[in-house]
Amino acid sequence: MSQPTAVLLGAIAGATIFLGLPVARMRGLPTAVQGVLNAFATGILVFLLWDIISHASGPVERALLEWTGHVAVGPASFVLMAAIFGVGIGAGLIGLTYFNRAIFGRLRHGAHAPAPRSLALAIATGLGLHNLSEGLAIGQSAHVGAIAFAGVLVVRFALHNITEGFGIAAPMTTDPKPASWGFLALAGLIGGGPTFVGTWIGYLASSQYLSVAFLAIAAGALLYVLNELFHLGRRLCTPPQFAWGLLLGFLTAYATDLFLTALSA
Repeated sequence: MSQPTAVLLGAIAGATIFLGLPVARMRGLPTAVQGVLNAFATGILVFLLWDIISHASGPVERALLEWTGHVAVGPASFVLMAAIFGVGIGAGLIGLTYFNRAIFGRLRHGAHAPAPRSLALAIATGLGLHNLSEGLAIGQSAHVGAIAFAGVLVVRFALHNITEGFGIAAPMTTDPKPASWGFLALAGLIGGGPTFVGTWIGYLASSQYLSVAFLAIAAGALLYVLNELFHLGRRLCTPPQFAWGLLLGFLTAYATDLFLTALSA
């Protein structure tokens, strides 16, 4: 597969994130419904955090087993992998905290919660880093000639990104003023555009260290986002309502992942 074709497929996989964004313009919803929608989006992001950490920690664990097992490998690879993992999560969590305060974070005095659009951009940033690593997988598969596998990855990531678009949009349903189409386009570009960039990078170079770094940073960013979404959920709905929304969101994302896994088998 040629590089332009692979990059085009990566762009298609990332573009589907826009399909979930129009939800942000829904208005007139009762506060409880807004709360459940946000809880549903939170459940999706909880699943994605689990999925991201699972993929990021895999190479770290394999490096540890190679070092402690019978393979004649020193500790250098494991130490570097573990350091990248730890620093990446810290960079995503702490970095996004200070970045959001400095750029988007005109925090509401007393409430200490970012504005809905700031939170949406923070979610888009975390998902964008995640999608960058997905693009790497598409590009690397295309480069080694695994065309069928690359195609499966494109379909899988494209369908997943629809639910991610909803995760970005849901907090904006609480904003009294509807988000402009231009703002939604910006959020979609931040969240989905990195799939295109990652595919281009992955086609040119293959690196487990780079993949772990992007996944770890994405995990740290989602930790920040989830903290804010849990805070928002406590303000919008009762604990039982939030719990049901959270459960439905998590199970929906998990069921989607199972379905896509079955398709790729």
